[in-house]
Amino acid sequence: MKYDALLARLKSQLKTLEQEVLQHDAALPPHSRKLMQDTERFNNELFVQHGAQLYPCIGQIEKDIKQLEQRLKLNLNAGTIIAACERINDRFSAVKRALVTTGINVKAQAQAKASARARMLTSRQRQHDNSGFAWIAAGVMQNSHLLYEELNKHLNWARKIESKIEELETMLENCHGADKIKAQNEILLMHRRLGKCRQAISYIEDRIQAFERPHQSYNR
Repeated sequence: MKYDALLARLKSQLKTLEQEVLQHDAALPPHSRKLMQDTERFNNELFVQHGAQLYPCIGQIEKDIKQLEQRLKLNLNAGTIIAACERINDRFSAVKRALVTTGINVKAQAQAKASARARMLTSRQRQHDNSGFAWIAAGVMQNSHLLYEELNKHLNWARKIESKIEELETMLENCHGADKIKAQNEILLMHRRLGKCRQAISYIEDRIQAFERPHQSYNR
């Protein structure tokens, strides 16, 4: 066939590219694979492919070369042959370009995720500032370990306030006149503190759930 040299050259180029792709994919760190797992690196018209690994592209180029071989056997018109060759060439070029830009793509994806997390933290900070509980350190809201510490702290405070209320109510039974009024006022104050403490406990529990929810879905 007069096109044997063309087909042989394309198959040889594919073999060479396949080895480069295998080396590329084998060298990918797990972190890079995870970062890029949902990323489309090519126009859909070129490849159906997701993630940092490029080997799926080799099979698609191989299929194109086989289709070209069939078209040559059928002696289809020159325009059809030229279009098929250009498509194969575009695919070769795209994969070669992807081989040298993986590092850039990984950094871009890492930056995108970092920016998304920063926006999420900013949103949480804004919610915290408007929550009425701004007296809880803002840094606590960004750390699940500190959130649990803050929760335990408030639970302990609530127990102490409840004990104080019981103590004051016992004292109230034996108080008279000004002492009784003073004890009643102190009980009211303790109830307000207890209410505020319980609200804070609910708030912190909600923050813990909101903090852990994206991590749980991300790790699935």
